[in-house]
Amino acid sequence: MKVPFSPPYIDQSVVDEVTDSLKSGWITTGPKVKALEGEIEKLSGARRVLCVNSWTSGAIMMLRHIGVGEGDEVIVPAYTYCATALAVLWAGAKPVMVDAGEDFNISVEAIKKAITPRTKVIMPVDIAGFPCDYEAIMKLVSSEEVRRQFSPSSDFQRKIGRIIVVSDSAHSVGAKYHGKRAGSQTDVAVFSLHAVKNITTAEGGAICLNLPEPFDNDETYSQLRLLSLNCQTKDAFTKSKAGGWRYDIVGQGMKTNMADVNAAIGLAQIRQYDKLLGERRRVFEGYSSILSKYDWAIIPPTTRGDIETSYHVYALRLRGISEEQRDEIITEVAKSEVAVNVHFIPMPMLTLFKGMGYKIEDYPQSYENYSHEISLPCYPQLTDEMVRYVAETVVKAYEKVYGNR
Repeated sequence: MKVPFSPPYIDQSVVDEVTDSLKSGWITTGPKVKALEGEIEKLSGARRVLCVNSWTSGAIMMLRHIGVGEGDEVIVPAYTYCATALAVLWAGAKPVMVDAGEDFNISVEAIKKAITPRTKVIMPVDIAGFPCDYEAIMKLVSSEEVRRQFSPSSDFQRKIGRIIVVSDSAHSVGAKYHGKRAGSQTDVAVFSLHAVKNITTAEGGAICLNLPEPFDNDETYSQLRLLSLNCQTKDAFTKSKAGGWRYDIVGQGMKTNMADVNAAIGLAQIRQYDKLLGERRRVFEGYSSILSKYDWAIIPPTTRGDIETSYHVYALRLRGISEEQRDEIITEVAKSEVAVNVHFIPMPMLTLFKGMGYKIEDYPQSYENYSHEISLPCYPQLTDEMVRYVAETVVKAYEKVYGNR
C-alpha cells in the first residue's frame, strides 16, 4: 500500500470555487481574498485578517511594520522551521534562539532568561498545531519587571509600550486555547496556508490582528494592505478601470498580496473545516490507539485541559533511540512505500545558523525532541485501513532496527 505524506485536500467544491475564479475574468487580489479573510476572522476570532502570499512574507512585513531593525532582538525557538528566524533576519533584526519544552513548544522560562532591553518581539511557534502557553507569555510581557526593560525604537513600539508577541501559528489553524480558536491569543498571529497545511491556498498566509488599545485594527489592516501592494494608492482592480490609470507610491512597500485564484482553494476548504478537522482527529486517534500499546512510543500532545491541537502533524517520538537509529527506522518505513517526515531539524544544526555562531549544544531539549521524532502522514483522505498500515509499518521498522523490547 502506497501512502504519501501530505497531499492537498481537493474535492469538487474546491474545483468549483477555483473554476468560478477563472471564469470571472479576475484572478488576482479581489472578492475571493476578501471572503477568505472574513472566513478566517470567523474561525479564529481575530479582529482583522489580511491574506498574503506566504507565511514568510507576512511575518517579514509585520516585523517591518512594527519597526524592528538593526540592533533589535526577536526571541524565537531553536526548534522550528527556518522561516521563523529568516523573517527576523530579513526584517534586519537578530534572532535570539531559546530552547523548547518537552511538548515541542518554546520554553517560557527560557524566554524570560533571554529578554534584554533590545528585545522587541517574541515569536512563539505552535509546533505541529499544539498551542504554546500564551497565557504565560502574555503575562510575562505585561509584567512590570519586563516592561521596565523595554526600550522602544519605533512609533509602533512606543504606542504599545511593551514587547510585542507575534505568534508563528503556521500549523495551528483551528486549534483551541481556553475555549477560543488559535489566532486570537496574541497581538498578532500569522497562519500558513501552504500546500501541506490544514487549509491551503497552494501558497499563502494570513496575518491575524488583535492589537490592544490605542491601536485601531481596521486602520492597521489598511496600512498592511497598502504595504502588501508596494504602497500603491490604487489596487489593480481600481487601476484597470477606464480612466483609472494614475496612481502614486507613498512608501517602501512589498509585493506580498494573495491572488483570488489561490484564495478560492482555501475558501472552499475553510467552509467545511469542521468536517476536515474531525477527519484529522480520527487519524490521530487511530494512530494513538495502536501506538500507545508500546512503551517506546511517545504519543504527541493533543489536549491539555481546554487546549486542543489542530491535528496538523502527528509528531511521534521513539523513546530511547539515537538520531541514527531514527534515520534507519525511516529508511525501513520507506521500503513499505509509506512516506514519513521529521519536524524539524533544529535551526542551530543548519549551515546558515551554524555559520552565525548558534550551537545545538545550547539547546538540549530541542535536540532531544528532534532526534527521536518521526512525523506520520495525517490528512482527511487517509482511510482507517491506511492508518493501521502506517502504524503497523512503524512498529515493524522499530522492531527490526531496535529489537522487540
